[in-house]
Order: sequence, then C-alpha cells, then structure tokens
Amino acid sequence: MERNLKNVLVISFGFLFLFTAYGGLQSLQSSLNSEEGLGVASLSVLYAALILSSMFLPPILIKKLGCKWTIAGSMCCYIAFSLGNFYASWYTLIPTSVILGLGGAPLWSAKCTYLTIAGTSYAEKAGKNAKDIINQYFGVFFLVFQSSGIWGNLISSLIFSQSSTKVEISEEDLACCGAYNCLTDTTNTTGSTKPSKSLVYTLLGVYTASGVLAVLLIIIFLDQIKYDQAENEKEKLETPSFWSTFLATFQHLKDKRQCLLIPLTMYSGFEQGFLSGDYTKAYATCALGIQYVGYVMICFAAVNSLCSLLFGKISQFTGRKFLFGLATVTNTACIIALLLWKPHPKQLAVFFVFPALWGLSDAVWQTQTNGLYGILFEKHKEAAFANYRLWESLGFVIAFGYSTKLQVYIKLYILLSVLVLSMVTYGVVECLEAKSSPRTPTNTKKGNGGPLTQETYM
Repeated sequence: MERNLKNVLVISFGFLFLFTAYGGLQSLQSSLNSEEGLGVASLSVLYAALILSSMFLPPILIKKLGCKWTIAGSMCCYIAFSLGNFYASWYTLIPTSVILGLGGAPLWSAKCTYLTIAGTSYAEKAGKNAKDIINQYFGVFFLVFQSSGIWGNLISSLIFSQSSTKVEISEEDLACCGAYNCLTDTTNTTGSTKPSKSLVYTLLGVYTASGVLAVLLIIIFLDQIKYDQAENEKEKLETPSFWSTFLATFQHLKDKRQCLLIPLTMYSGFEQGFLSGDYTKAYATCALGIQYVGYVMICFAAVNSLCSLLFGKISQFTGRKFLFGLATVTNTACIIALLLWKPHPKQLAVFFVFPALWGLSDAVWQTQTNGLYGILFEKHKEAAFANYRLWESLGFVIAFGYSTKLQVYIKLYILLSVLVLSMVTYGVVECLEAKSSPRTPTNTKKGNGGPLTQETYM
C-alpha cells in the first residue's frame, strides 16, 4: 500500500476508535450526569478549554513533538475524560473536561497539518494537483471518522436497551415538543429511565478501551513527519518564545481571508451543537423517548460518513463552490421545515429524515472547510487550523451556552442568520481567490522557499 495512504488510514481509524468513545459520551452527558446540570456544565467547560488551547498550544506541541506524538499525547487527554465519568462529580468531571479541552486543539491541528503535508507530498511526487489530493485525503478521513457516531451510539443503545422500559408519552407532553418547545424539564425526562450503575460502568469500560486502542494504533503504525535538515538547523537557532507562539493564532487574523472565514467556521459549531443538543432533546427525546436518540444519531453519522467520501471524490469535478451551495440549500430547507413541523410518534420516518439531510450538509462543512483551510493557508498551517478549532469551538460554547435559556425556534433563527452571513463572507473569499488565481501556480512550485516545499514525508 502507498505509504501516504497507509498513514491517512492509520490516523482515520485512530480517530474512529477515539471518537467512538467521546462522541457517545458527549451525547449522553445531559442524561447520565443531569444532577445540577453537571453534564451540560462539563461540555461548556470542555469547549471553553478548547478555545484557550487553540490560542497557543498547537504550534508549540507540533513544533516540539511533531504531528505523530502530538496526536498520541492529545488522545490521552480524551481517555482522561472517559475515566472521569466513572465517578462523575464536580471534582472529577470538570477537571477532566479541562484536560480534554486542552488536548483537543493540538489533536485536530496536528491531524489537519499531517493530512495536508501528506497530500502535498504525494501530489508533488505523482505530478497531480495538490488541492485534489488534499480533498481526497480529507474525504477518506471523514468517511472513517464520521462513522464513529454510528458505533458510539450503537454501543450505548445496545447496552442501555437491556434495562429500558417503554413509557407512554401523553398528548400534553407532545404539545411541548418541536420548535416552540416548553422551557421545562419535560424533554429531558420523557420516556427515559436512568440506567443502572453496572450498565454505566460497562459502557464506560468499553469506551475507555476504545480510546486506549486509538493511542496504541497511532504510536505503533503512524509514520512521523520530519522537516529536512536545513529546516531543523534553522529551528534550533530560532526557537520561538512562548508569547510569540501564543500570539501566532491571533497574528494569523491579519490575513483578511481568515477573518472572512470566521462565520463559516463558527457555523460548523452552531449546526453540530444544535443537532446533538436541541434536535435530539426537543424533537426525538420529547416525542419518541430517549431510547431513540442513539438511532437518530446513527442515521446522521451514516449519511455523514458516506457523503464525506463522496464529496471528497467529486469536489475535483464540481468544485467546492457547488458543494457549499448544496449544503446551504439543504440546511436552509431543514431549518425552515423544523420551524413548521410539529413532531409526533406517528411520523416516525420524519425523525430520521432530518438527521440524514443534516449529515449530508455537515459532510460538506467538514470536508470542504478543512480542505479550504489547508489550501488557502498552506504556509501557515498550524496557526490556520488552530484558528479553525478556536472559532468552531466558540460556536459550540455559544450553542451550549444558550441551550437551556432560549426556545428552539429562536435557536433556529439564529442558526439561519449565521448560515446566511457565512455564505456571504465565504463568497467574498472566493472572489479574492479568483482575482489572485493567476499568481497561484507560481506559489506552488518547488524551490519558492515556502514551508510546504521544505518538508519531506518520512
């Protein structure tokens, strides 16, 4: 197997095992740790820590440890969160949430940097377009990675179904479901029963083992990426100070294109937060019961995974603008429909249509936005992808922050507004790139002194 592709698959399956555990735990936090809002608080703290991490940790760790060991070390932070859930309290879950948040930005920045370098390296050797190879690598990654939602939710559904009991949902309770939901605890408790401690421990044991397997996979099978000797000597002489590295993320905001991509990047956090936090609670759990949440999210993850591979392949024929347009139309249609739809158990199929369409859109937001960052900012990859995680995390924090304060219809209007703004600013970025396109070929030739051309793949 071609070495670059092998390493892409190793990273992909490492993230699959890791996020099988974390994804399942995230979707269960509000149910497993509902006392005094501990679960929601842990997620808020987690993403707040992720924002702080995005500001300074990725460039430091990637430069000191390299992409491989940054990925492996950051994965251990996720395992700590799984361990913290064994005895969930304010003294265990909040600290482990901070640890996970601090490891999140380096993990994703190192992954994005690794795939971008791998794609560029292969394109140079094969004489192919680097943009196409990078998009294909991100497509392969998200095909494997997004399926983690299937396995994580399937594991929790199968384990918790052993003690689940059916509860009839009254018409009075159904009146509080949907866009104009009642701001009460009804949607949190309807149709749900707390699983036994033994089942919870069984689930957490499986999740922890999955995380450990991810770390071992990266350590044993992933090749390290190294700079050439000249670049290494230069780095020895010019080691950046802590504060210069700390400010690297914000210095990257001097690039007008980065500023224009902030709404699009934040929207990724908004839309994912809405589906996992609000749709599952105000629609699926409220009208069907908590036992259906896992299956609804499996539908989302399955479509997301398949479309990620598809869009990574066809982007070289359709271009990213067409795919962004497709995602915009699909998401807009879903938002409008959710504003009008009154969920009822008799409409069972509809509950799965929305996450399926949402998965199609999210596949575009994930693959194309990641690829876009790698293409536009190839000379400042670490700072660019740190910005990506920073602004996406801020979207998550805001979405979780107003989760219990606003009715769903207001959140949908906010989501629609951010989407419209995102497409306007993204359109400006495309216009700027179109104007500078005649100069693009000279920037991708070997020997121009750019960081990408000086990196070799080992």
